[in-house]
Formats: sequence, structure tokens, C-alpha cells
Amino acid sequence: MRLRPPASASPLSALPRTSPPPRARTAPDQTTRALAALPLAALLLLGGCLSMPGPFSNPGRDASALAHNAPPSRLDIPTPTESLLPEAGARQWAWNTATALLGQTIPAMAQPTRPGDWWLSMRAELRDGQVVPIYQVMTPKNQVRATQEGAPVPAALWSGAQEPVLSAAAQDAAPRIASVLTGIQADDMEKDPHSLKHRAARVYFSGVSGAPGDGNTALAQAFAASFRDGADTIQNSAENADFTVTCTVKITDGPAGTTGHPQQHIEIVWRVQDKAGKEAGAATQLHDIAAHSLDGYWGDVAVAAAQEAAGGVRQIIGRYSGRDNAPLPTAGAPAATPAATPAPAPPA
Repeated sequence: MRLRPPASASPLSALPRTSPPPRARTAPDQTTRALAALPLAALLLLGGCLSMPGPFSNPGRDASALAHNAPPSRLDIPTPTESLLPEAGARQWAWNTATALLGQTIPAMAQPTRPGDWWLSMRAELRDGQVVPIYQVMTPKNQVRATQEGAPVPAALWSGAQEPVLSAAAQDAAPRIASVLTGIQADDMEKDPHSLKHRAARVYFSGVSGAPGDGNTALAQAFAASFRDGADTIQNSAENADFTVTCTVKITDGPAGTTGHPQQHIEIVWRVQDKAGKEAGAATQLHDIAAHSLDGYWGDVAVAAAQEAAGGVRQIIGRYSGRDNAPLPTAGAPAATPAATPAPAPPA
């Protein structure tokens, strides 16, 4: 299974970031009926059919409401005034930080703070010959919500204000800041009794289309049975649903196969949308099968495919809504910090 966000991802949108685990693959069947005893395929969340947001993207009013208390969807980065840099260097640091955060799917902008926006306060402190960048996430009311320190940089290197040095500092800071923002969003959800951290997601399953044989019915029944758990509930109507799941099946003719038997290629896509109709993600199952082997009874094939799909759909909903994210540590507890990025060597 692979999760990969698009180029646009919690507190500003109540949406999580993702990390892609290794992609699993299965070999195609070489016998006529062996498929009935095997899972249909390794479940893949493909980049082409996945629009899973990460920190700070704005999925729209309805998606943000799943977390409630979600701040606006922009992070201002004003030019720091206590940067231990000349004015031009301070502006460059702000610009590099905004660019690095965009790479973390956070819509940050190097600009003065605007009313209603969250913003990032940056400053630098001199400690034992090292400059330590300090980043504070600020609310629209100018309250400090979280603080992160960057990797120390030799003072002589920092004062030179060279772009590679400031860019390296920004690249080091970006994942730290993104991690803090995700924790802020999770903390807000934890305090909100109406968020998906405290209730089951209401899911409308619209059914299956395109499958040969009894596949439409078999897959639908197996998915409904596999999906029911304490975290999510399936309902028969789209009214008040948090998410809608649809499934489409497509079969195309494939190669003759190594033994001369004709094959077909099957693709099953389980698409998840939020209540506003925005795609939250898609789970795609791919496999080669003996030609026309699923023209009649699906049986265990439907069960295996539906069980895989149910797990993938739960993961999409969990990450899209942010309910699986860990809140920020309590006051006084150290925050988890990504590994530091060493500062670049001075130019020759």
C-alpha cells in the first residue's frame, strides 16, 4: 500500500501529512481458478488517483468542519527583525522558509501578517558561537501556539547571509514546523467533542458498478460487511454523511499468458469523497486473471478484495480527517523533532 499526497497537506485545514510506505506487488495468476483462493491484489493508493491533503491545505468548508476549530488556510511569514542578519538576509530567510514549507504542502507566504491569518515568528539567538534559529507558530490573536528550534549554524557562516546557508536552515525547519502544525490540529480535535476523534465517521456507500457476473452485488455486500467497525459506520443515504465511497470495476483484455491461455486485466477503484464532493483519496486494486474467470460467481475473490479495500478506505478517512494524528505534547514535555540537517560548508 502506498500513500502519497498531491502537490498541494493541519491545523489550518484539519488535514494530515502522509509518508509513503513501500509499494507491495503480487504476481499474476497462471492457472484458471487459483484466483479464488488468493487476495485479488496488493492494495495500492496511487498518486494518480489520490488527492490526500497534508498540513495546511484547504479542502473546503465542509471538510474542515470535520475537525471544527480549524484555523484559516494560510501561514504568513513576515521578515524577522531579530535575525542576526542584514535586512536583505532576513528577507531571504523568510522567503526560503516559505518556499520550504510549500514543499511540505503548507501554503506559506513571505509577507506581512494579515488580519485573521496564522503566522510564523522567526528569530535567531547566539549561543556559544552558534546561531540557533527559533520558530514560533502564532495564532491570529498573536498568541504563541508552539515553538521549534532549528539546527545550530556557526555564527560566522550565519552572519554571511549567503543563500545556500539560509536555504539549508529553511529546509531543516520545514518538517519540524509541519509536524507542529499537525499536532496543533490534532490537539484542537482532541478538545472538540464533535470531531472525528470522538465519534464514528458516517460513510455512505453508493455501491459497485462495472463488474461482470455477480461482482457488483458480491463486492458491495462483502465491503459493507468488512467495513463495519467502531470507528466508522455505513449508512444507506448520502444525507449527513461525512464521506461517500464508490467502487468501479474495469476489465480489459490482456496478453495470452505464458501457457497460451488468454488473460484479462482487472482494475477495481474505491474512491472516497468528502461531503463537499472533494476527493479524499482512492484505493486501486490491479490484477491479471484468466480470461472470463469472473464472468459468473465471484465468491471468495469478492471477500478478499473487499477486505483489502475496507482497510484502505479507513486509512484514507483517518488521514484526510486528521483523527489519527497525535496531539502536541503537554506543556513541559519535549516535542518530537525530526533529524537535524547539517549546515553547508562555507564556500571556497
